Amino acid sequence: MRSAHRIDDTLAALADPQRRRVVDLLSERPRPAGELAQAVGISAPAMSRHLKTMRLSGLVEERHDGLDARVRVYSLRPEPMADLKNWLERMEALWSRQLLSLKAHIEKRGAKKK
Repeated sequence: MRSAHRIDDTLAALADPQRRRVVDLLSERPRPAGELAQAVGISAPAMSRHLKTMRLSGLVEERHDGLDARVRVYSLRPEPMADLKNWLERMEALWSRQLLSLKAHIEKRGAKKK
C-alpha cells in the first residue's frame, strides 16, 4: 500500500505545470532554487512552495551549496519516477489484455453472423 501512496504523492506533485517544468529542468542537471524560479518565471516564494511540495512527495532532494550555505541546490530523486513508470507499465499491460479480449469478442461475434 505504501507504493500506491508514493504514486499518489508523485502524481499530485506532477499535476501542476510549473512543477512539471521544474522536473524538466532538473532532468538536465541539479539547480539552485533561484535559478529554477527565474527559468520558470515565478517569484522565489512561489518556487519555494513548489519545491516544498516536490520535496515532501519525494520527487526532489535538496542540499546546500558548499560555497554559500544559504543556497539550496535541488536535484531529482529517481525512485518516485521509477515507481510511476512501473505502475504505468502494469496499467498498459492490463489495458492491452482488455483490448485484445474485446477484439477477440468482436471478431467472434462477427464470425457468427456470417
